[in-house]
Amino acid sequence: MLSLTTSSSSNSILPNIVGLDLSNNKISGKWTWNMGKDTLKSLNLSYNLISGFELLPWKKIQILDLRSNLLQGPLPTPPYSTFFFAISNNKLSGEISPSICKVHSIGVLDLSNNNLSGRLPHCLGNFSKDLSVLNLQGNRFHGTIPQTFLKGNVIRNLDFNGNQLEGLVPRSLIICRELEVLDLGNNKINDTFPHWLETLPKLQVLVLRSNSFHGHIGFSKIKSPFMSLRIIDLARNDFEGDLPEMYLRSLKAIMNVDEGKMTRKYMGDHYYQDSIMVTIKGLEIELVKILNTFTTIDLSSNKFQGEIPESIGNLNSLRELNLSHNNLVGHIPSSFGNLKLLESLDLSSNKLIGRIPQELTSLTFLEVLNLSQNHLTGFIPRGNQFETFGNDSYNGNSGLCGFPLSKKCTTDETLEPSKEADAEFESGFDWKITLMGYGCGLVIGLSLGCFIFLTGKPEWFVRIIEENLHNKSRRSKRSTRRRRARRN
Repeated sequence: MLSLTTSSSSNSILPNIVGLDLSNNKISGKWTWNMGKDTLKSLNLSYNLISGFELLPWKKIQILDLRSNLLQGPLPTPPYSTFFFAISNNKLSGEISPSICKVHSIGVLDLSNNNLSGRLPHCLGNFSKDLSVLNLQGNRFHGTIPQTFLKGNVIRNLDFNGNQLEGLVPRSLIICRELEVLDLGNNKINDTFPHWLETLPKLQVLVLRSNSFHGHIGFSKIKSPFMSLRIIDLARNDFEGDLPEMYLRSLKAIMNVDEGKMTRKYMGDHYYQDSIMVTIKGLEIELVKILNTFTTIDLSSNKFQGEIPESIGNLNSLRELNLSHNNLVGHIPSSFGNLKLLESLDLSSNKLIGRIPQELTSLTFLEVLNLSQNHLTGFIPRGNQFETFGNDSYNGNSGLCGFPLSKKCTTDETLEPSKEADAEFESGFDWKITLMGYGCGLVIGLSLGCFIFLTGKPEWFVRIIEENLHNKSRRSKRSTRRRRARRN
C-alpha cells in the first residue's frame, strides 16, 4: 500500500509514461503530477483520498478512472480523447457542463453517487456514437430525460436510479437495440407501463421501482415479448388490474435454463461491469456485479388484483419472487412447487385464502418465506425448509395452525392439502349418512311404538311378523334337507 501526498514527487518523473495505476492507496490532497502529458493513455487513481485537480492536462488519455476519492466542486470535463471516464462516489456538485458534449469519443461515462444537480444536457443521448454506458445514479438531477437517442447507437446500460427525474420514459429508447440494463428506479416519472420496450432483443434488466407509473400493464401484441428479461422490478408504483400473465409466461430467460451448461459470468464488458440496486430477501442492496444466473420478479406495493397465475410456476429458473402488498385473492398456486431454484418468496399483505400448498416443501433452496397478513387456513406444511421458518412467516393468518405457531391443529396428520380436503369431505359425508340413518330409524321406531301401544297389538302388524317368521322357518328347513342330501 502506497501512502503519500501528491506533492511527494516531481512533475518531471516518467516523462514518457503510457499507463499508470495507483488505485487502492492512500494518496491524498490535490493532484498536481502532470507527467506524461503527451503520452499517458491510461490513469487509474480510484480508491484514494484525492481532493481535487488543478487541471487534466493529458492530451491522449483514453482511460481516466477517478472513482471513490474525495473530489469536490464542479464536474471536470475530461480530455476530448477520453473513452472511459469514471468519477463516481465522490462529492462533486453543480450541473453537468455542456462542454462534456464535445467529448465525442467517450464510451463509458459514470458520474454516479455524487451531488450533481440541474437538468440533463439534451446531448447526453447522442453526443458520442461509441457511448455504451451512461450511469447517473444517485445524484439530484431533475427535469425530464432527453428524448434524443439516435438510430444506430450502441447504448448498453442506462442507469438514472435515485434522482428526481420526471415526465415520460423517452420513446426514443425503442431504437436502442443494444440495451441490456435500464434502471429508472427511485425517481418521479409519471407514465404508463412502457410496453414498447418488449421488442428490445437484449434487454435483461428493467427497473421502474418507486416512481409514479400507473394503469394496467396490458397485453403484448408480439409473439415473444421481453425475450431476454430476467430482472424485473416494478415495485412501489400505482399499477393496477390483473397480474400481467401474458408477459409473465413469455419470460424465456427465466425458463428451463440449464445452468450446468452456462458459463457463469458477470454482466458488462472489459471496461465496465454493470451494477444495480435490487431488493433481495427483503433487503435493498446494491449488486456491484450482476451474475448472469440471477433472476428476480418484484411487483410488490402496487394495486394488482385477481388471482396469482398458475403459469408463474413455469418460471423454473426464478430465484426471487415478491408479490406482496397488493390486492391479490384466491389460492397460492400449487405450481409454485416447480420453482426449484427459488430462494425468496414474499406473498404477504394480500387477500389470499385456502391452504399453503404441500408442494412448497420441495423448494429446498428457499431461505425467506413471508405469507403474513393474508386469510390462509389449515395446516402449515412440514419438511425441508419449512422446518426453519418462524412465526413471522405466518403472522396475521388466524386460520393457520401447527408448527411453528402456538395454535395446535385438531390432528397431527401431515396429509397433503388436496388429500386432506378429500378425507374431510368423505368423513363428513359418512357422518351425515350415519346421522340421517339414526334420525330416520329413531322417528319410525318411535312412531310405530306409539301406534302399537295405542291400538293394542293390531292384527295387520301381527300378521306381518308371523309371515316373516313362517318364511324364515321354511327357508331353514329346505336348507337343512339340501345339506343332508349332499352328505348321502
